[in-house]
Amino acid sequence: MKFKIKRAAAAAALLAGAVHPAFALNILVTNDDGLTSNLKALYDALKAEGHDVAVAVPCTGQSGRGAGIVMYSTTTIVPDNDKTQIEAEGGCHNGAAPTGAPAVGPFTKSGFTNGDYHYVHGTPVMAALYGLDVMAQGRWGKAPDVVLSGPNEGQNLGKIINSSGTVGNAQTAAARGIPAIALSAGVDTTDNAGLANPYSVAVAQLSVNLLKALRAKAGAGPLLPQGLALNVNFPDKPTTAMKFAFSRLGSYDAYILKFKNTPPYGLGFSLATATPTAEQAEDESVLYKSKVAVTAMQVGFEHRPAGQQWLRLRLADLFGQ
Repeated sequence: MKFKIKRAAAAAALLAGAVHPAFALNILVTNDDGLTSNLKALYDALKAEGHDVAVAVPCTGQSGRGAGIVMYSTTTIVPDNDKTQIEAEGGCHNGAAPTGAPAVGPFTKSGFTNGDYHYVHGTPVMAALYGLDVMAQGRWGKAPDVVLSGPNEGQNLGKIINSSGTVGNAQTAAARGIPAIALSAGVDTTDNAGLANPYSVAVAQLSVNLLKALRAKAGAGPLLPQGLALNVNFPDKPTTAMKFAFSRLGSYDAYILKFKNTPPYGLGFSLATATPTAEQAEDESVLYKSKVAVTAMQVGFEHRPAGQQWLRLRLADLFGQ
């Protein structure tokens, strides 16, 4: 009887320790928003699935910095180059680290000091590079199995992705041959007071579901083929029951950006009010409103073979033999 009990307990323990052996991945999570409800929810969901997760994010919110490679502080966190945000919060966003802390380092905020969370006082790509070159190498001795950038507080679709730090991070990783996915949710996932928005939890679970689907098909291989990254957009008011759908990077411009040529000079911003055309209604710009839109992105700027052949023929006289 004792033997049976011990054997049953051992079997249970073995199962408990091997709940997700085939699905376990080394994951680098980065973003362009810093410490957010979305970041915490995604980290918690990934850890619950048995993944090893490292986090490297900007000290402050860096939306719209695209693929910029700039450090705002190089020794300690100072407001010189990031004045408004640093002075407003006394350091990194939502208290990740205070002014005067090292320009790069682990979060000091209570509840985030397990060594997995790190910040970089620079642009999103600088945080991603720190994650790839320092954290991943120190932790795993190699590149992560996948880089998840986001979930952003605001969808990234259409032409806006050219300036998206979320997409810039995914492109940076994918350019190194690392599977990379940009994740973007609605602004209704924001919760700077409690870092516990329920919509963030739904987005995190949907992200886990996406990873599971990719892992199931990949087998022992990489999650994504070389030269391909994903841009994933979650609808507003997401639920875990939402469906996924194939989408294309469309031409509908939900965000209207213009230069404001009166003091204070800079960015003029508004949301589109025009209804998408029938053609645009087929692409991501509309699809994300009802389903989770999953779009394949090329990595870098190289054009398709057909475009390259067009160039060869068009400038054949110039190129010569």
